[in-house]
Amino acid sequence: MPPDFPGDFLWGVSTSAFQIEGAVDEDGRGPSSWDAFTAEPGRIKDGTDARIATGHYHRYREDVALMADLGVGAYRFSIAWPRVVPDGRGTVNPLGLDFYDRLVDELCAAGIAPVPTLFHWDTPLLLEEEEGGWRARSITDRFADYVAAVADRLGDRVTRWITINEPAEFTLLGHGIGEHAPGHRLLFDALPVAHHQLLAHGRATRALRAAGDRHRVGVAMSHTPVWTAGGTGDDRAAADLYDTLMNRLFADPILTGRYPDGFAEAMPGPVEDDLKAISAPLDFYGVNYYNPSLVGAPRPGEPDPYSGIALPPDLPFALHDIEGYPRTAFGWPVVPDGLRELLVALRDRYGEALPPIVITENGCSCDDAPDGDGRVADPDRIAYLDGHLRALREAMDAGVDVRGYFVWSLLDNFEWAEGHRQRFGLVHVDYATLHRTPKDSFAWYKELLDREKAR
Repeated sequence: MPPDFPGDFLWGVSTSAFQIEGAVDEDGRGPSSWDAFTAEPGRIKDGTDARIATGHYHRYREDVALMADLGVGAYRFSIAWPRVVPDGRGTVNPLGLDFYDRLVDELCAAGIAPVPTLFHWDTPLLLEEEEGGWRARSITDRFADYVAAVADRLGDRVTRWITINEPAEFTLLGHGIGEHAPGHRLLFDALPVAHHQLLAHGRATRALRAAGDRHRVGVAMSHTPVWTAGGTGDDRAAADLYDTLMNRLFADPILTGRYPDGFAEAMPGPVEDDLKAISAPLDFYGVNYYNPSLVGAPRPGEPDPYSGIALPPDLPFALHDIEGYPRTAFGWPVVPDGLRELLVALRDRYGEALPPIVITENGCSCDDAPDGDGRVADPDRIAYLDGHLRALREAMDAGVDVRGYFVWSLLDNFEWAEGHRQRFGLVHVDYATLHRTPKDSFAWYKELLDREKAR
């Protein structure tokens, strides 16, 4: 097992609403941009959709029971904005809030701390179609109103909140190159989307603070160590730009109140005033880590080696394959030490401006299925988690303040543009029957948590 962790370390698992809930047209839920995207032919690689997903909306008690058996102290889930405010603006849907009310009660009864994420990519479709979605500044007002409604209902039991998940991916994949919802291919004209997410985060933070002093607020940011491919000046410039886009474009405004050089001028609105709201102090900083990125000068016509996506030819950088490491089923390289490298780099870059860190996502997809006896063996996932927890402990020993770790994911789920063909869960889901089967990695994580509790 990995080395010991502090006694107050927070152990958890993560999911997101669109990927597991299903019930997309029940109890007043409105459509989201992802519902529309999945309905477009050819958007989802295996042709599936999330109308049922894992059926969590109706099976949440079963899933909370699984978490209680696992022994986690916290559950990071997301709240579907269109379930709570079907049009994204105006009338709040009480049935939508009722669902999350029941879920939070179930978690609290099991001794599991609820950690809601308020936006995990499922934009209400009406806002996208009538107001321009995240391209328009009006969405920050809509988001703040929605957050206030959720905090008013759940804030007596929820103390930890995450405002927005992975704004870099949402900007790049959804608005830059069009491979995720809403499917826009704006390239660098997508920068207003980045700014509006940051401003929405700031306004959500303000709304949560106004709801009471007990609330602890954070954000979930994807980060990647960026390695340079090749030794030319163009290679170094490409890697520097990618590092800025993925690691600094969102972190700098939140943690320092400034954009990286040259980016403030590209942002809409009264940027200096907005930055005051964006940089409101946080209680924790969520880090999602999966693998490093090897980046060099553009290579027109060559796809991203991990997703197979044909990147636009006018992008000023190219992603290269990282060789010499094991691979996940997604094709991503397994580099545990990249997590240590990343955390130390964040600490060195931001110093005292960096709040305590929580690893809000870390995990891998594997090709796993029940054998003839019903067992789901996933030794590659166990090795992945073991290696990353050892790397995390090394970062902590080097002085990085890390307070918690959440595995992605509790359940196999709808993996965005991949559909159901990538399995990240500690629990196997049979998508035909929705039967849940804890995998060997579930038992391994449970043993780790039992050991930590017994110390």
